[in-house]
Amino acid sequence: MSDAVLAGADAADLESLPVPDYFPAATVREADVNTFQNMDDKDVRKSLFVDQVPMPELAPDEALIAVMASSINYNTVWTAMFEPLPTFQFLKQMGKNGGWDARHDLPYQIVGSDAAGVIVRTGSSVRRWKVGDHVVVSPVYVDEQEPDTHRDGMLGEGQKAWGFETNFGGLAHYAIVRASQLMAKPAALTWEEAAVNPLCASTAYRMLVSDRGAQMKQGDVVLVWGATGGLGAYAIQLVINGGGIPVGVVNSAEKAEVLGSLGCKAVINRNDIEEGDPTVLQRPDGWKRLGKAIRAAVGEDPHIVFEHVGKKTFAASVFVARRGGTVVTCGSSTGYEHSYDNRYLWMRLKRIIGSHGANLHEQCEVNRLLALGHLVPALSRTYRLDEVGEAARSVQTNNHIGKVGVLCLAAGPGTGVTDPDARARIDERRLNAFRTWTQPSFNN
Repeated sequence: MSDAVLAGADAADLESLPVPDYFPAATVREADVNTFQNMDDKDVRKSLFVDQVPMPELAPDEALIAVMASSINYNTVWTAMFEPLPTFQFLKQMGKNGGWDARHDLPYQIVGSDAAGVIVRTGSSVRRWKVGDHVVVSPVYVDEQEPDTHRDGMLGEGQKAWGFETNFGGLAHYAIVRASQLMAKPAALTWEEAAVNPLCASTAYRMLVSDRGAQMKQGDVVLVWGATGGLGAYAIQLVINGGGIPVGVVNSAEKAEVLGSLGCKAVINRNDIEEGDPTVLQRPDGWKRLGKAIRAAVGEDPHIVFEHVGKKTFAASVFVARRGGTVVTCGSSTGYEHSYDNRYLWMRLKRIIGSHGANLHEQCEVNRLLALGHLVPALSRTYRLDEVGEAARSVQTNNHIGKVGVLCLAAGPGTGVTDPDARARIDERRLNAFRTWTQPSFNN
């Protein structure tokens, strides 16, 4: 089957071939959950493995994807650190549901919340997709029978992050996904370019653009923490596309240069604010220093603060947002227990909006922007699946920009483009914006 997929076999050939009994997948093991007890450096290379795992049975509403490429998100780092809790607890809860959910409760977890690949099997109730389709996978795993899901896919109690709160994720040669996770792969993109976008780009879209987020408008000043990271790189593009004024926060001159290539003119080097004291942004003197730097760059305070760093920056975010402004948050990579001065929130009429993932409609809106070339992938570096530990470690230690891709079944980078004319219109230089900063580790 794998050879046929790589050779570009048609649907009839793929349907005639048996799926493999076992396949390679990046896993964490339940037996290892105590690996990092009393250790300061929870090095994920010690807990992420590539194992041969058995092929799961396919439910009626699911598709089996031959995964050509995937990516590293911070939730994979959390999983491999077994923090803030071992994700096996999520799998055990699914097991208690019985039925098809019981498959997920295993002594290992196949991780990964992004994927691009080819459908090789569909369940009996899948209508809109067929074998042979090239797809990208939304990380949002919903229960379509819950009433709140039909209000907003992120509101249903059964909503989960695929490959984090479920098993059978994307860092593998094959992945099991629900049909409601599927979107058409942008034809101008390579497999690895297409794979890195779904989680981060859609999360940024919901935070900034969606009516469920900050509802950014033209002229809004938007402060973006980690502006060359996986989330920030898409946020900067969305702000510029929407007529906003981005202020990007980075931690090096090299990263500031990358932001300049994207069209972000206002850049703050966090090191200039901290001046060697990493705790300064958790104190009023640091908040005021940051506010002064923002006003020096754009002349006014931000309407919106794009927050995902958490403990180390949240107090500063609440402070620097203008009167009536909005802090929109989707995560807490430096710690989820936040302390801030609430006077600056209530007395200045500010808002904090919690945002998580994106529903399928929002996902598809972002996918369309990528297909049109209005957003470009934030891919900076590509690893092989057997290097997944190193790939995740680079994200864990912030030794990367943009998104880190992982080739699964794809034999090498640069394959999967089915519309070269569209790619030429988007412009190869734009598509490689993040790869000019650091060369891929993949050896041809």
